[in-house]
Amino acid sequence: MRLTAPFLCLSSLILATLTSASIPSRRGPASPQHVNLWKLEARAKALKAARSTVAAPLLLQDSTTGFTLEPQPDTPKYPEFPDQFFEQPIDHTDPSQGTFKQRYWVNTRHYVPGSGGPVIVLDGGETSGEDRLPFLDTGIVEILTNATGGVGVVLEHRYYGTSVPVPDFSTDNLRWLNNDQAVADSANFMRNVKFEGIGEDLTAPHTPWIYYGGSYAGARAAHMKILHPELVFGAIASSGVTHAALSNWEYYEVIRKAADPECSAHLENAIATVDILLQFPFVKGVVKALFGLHELEHDDDFASVLEGPLGAWQSKNWDPTVGSTSFDELCESLSKPMLDPHTAALPIGHEDRLLTLWDDQKIDFSVLNYAEWIREKTVKPCLELDSTVEECFGTYNATQYIDTSLSQEWRLWQFQVCTEWGYFSTAPPDSNYPRIVSKLLTMDYATKLCRQAYPPGKYFTVPAEPNITVVNALGDFAIAADRLAIIDGEVDPWRPCTPHSEYADDREDTTLQPFKLIPDGVHHYDEYGLRNTDDEPPEIQQIHYEMIEFVREWLKDFKA
Repeated sequence: MRLTAPFLCLSSLILATLTSASIPSRRGPASPQHVNLWKLEARAKALKAARSTVAAPLLLQDSTTGFTLEPQPDTPKYPEFPDQFFEQPIDHTDPSQGTFKQRYWVNTRHYVPGSGGPVIVLDGGETSGEDRLPFLDTGIVEILTNATGGVGVVLEHRYYGTSVPVPDFSTDNLRWLNNDQAVADSANFMRNVKFEGIGEDLTAPHTPWIYYGGSYAGARAAHMKILHPELVFGAIASSGVTHAALSNWEYYEVIRKAADPECSAHLENAIATVDILLQFPFVKGVVKALFGLHELEHDDDFASVLEGPLGAWQSKNWDPTVGSTSFDELCESLSKPMLDPHTAALPIGHEDRLLTLWDDQKIDFSVLNYAEWIREKTVKPCLELDSTVEECFGTYNATQYIDTSLSQEWRLWQFQVCTEWGYFSTAPPDSNYPRIVSKLLTMDYATKLCRQAYPPGKYFTVPAEPNITVVNALGDFAIAADRLAIIDGEVDPWRPCTPHSEYADDREDTTLQPFKLIPDGVHHYDEYGLRNTDDEPPEIQQIHYEMIEFVREWLKDFKA
């Protein structure tokens, strides 16, 4: 089959357009393009919200904010768990900086008065604590409190949700967003909180506190056990990224190895093909046009857009009501033959699978399918907002990252990445190594947002590279303590940064130091739960049963 020049208008390439488009919301490796996708999704949500309230009356506000819509009554999704607040110092080393209100929620369904606890606290991590309330209702907190007669708590992380101690997210005002301050918040809360409706003292160390976290919060759970063993009786680190790293290229390596082999082969071939063609100036415009990105100036921006769909792997979940099937849908679309259905069974590179772009330049049909996916799922939402692809996906205009208003929530985790955690999205260090992301994803490209978004302030300057030592000094892969459980997923793309990494030594799974790997598990699978646990898949029932058992055994050793 020969594709002529007019084909590049794209209209004759598409067999059919999809009826909907979406952008995955996730916390994958750090990249400027991930911030662009966040901003694009935020704009789409804001437009949808504005349209749904277009008939609402307007109230005149002060000149700094202009007009705003009158607040509408908001029905809480979890009325059983009202917002509560705990006063925290903005700076635990300098009380003169003032205080802020840290938000938390409490589940007392199963608490037995006079039993003395335990308190199961879930660290909210790098998102609004509201996003963690399902775990208080049916997830791991509900499961453990039901089994132990304890009190459940979700504690929102400083700067996230409404636990914001500053008027904006400028470089200077983000200087209190670090590991030390977050650890001090949790310790202060555990020592001094008074739970509404409970007359007795449930503070630590008089009551056993079990500290739980998933992902970044999982690392925080482990760190709390190491730094405050006098307060944290037990801790559970689920998908806890206790190893901080500058490059996180292994994230995509886990996906490449764990995905369906045919899908991985299609992705490898597509990326290798694109990388080769981008080397020729007279060809790169054609390649970008196939993906609907012919107006995107920089090649590394283009390559970074192609990386986007892969993060949907992390959104997989055993519970179909919260998980995403987007990655599997991508794989299915890549293998769909464009004309002859029999070509799908042929090996990649077979001449009957190849489509001619011009002269003797041929590419596998799966590359064109990838291009269609990017156009429909990524580019289309941009164009529907009346934006250009350069406005949506270009990363070289630093002015688009200088807004420090509180609406720019992407600045929070990105700041933590730039200062202490790393995890920058890059290609494998060996250019000949099999890969499903472009070799153009370099460390310089991945880190440039740190320089663009956070100019030096009066009181704080973002370092040239994150100080990952402050994380790794707390135990790294080998982090361990009695009553510290390590639980990870077998095919979690974050596994290389956990104690179950291939770089880490294996260890024994014991009741005192549980070390568990969930078969086929992705990201903190144990954190999710169903109201009727009998409806959970066997492997999830099993891990929940084991968690209940080791927590119960731990509690037998508590002495007030």
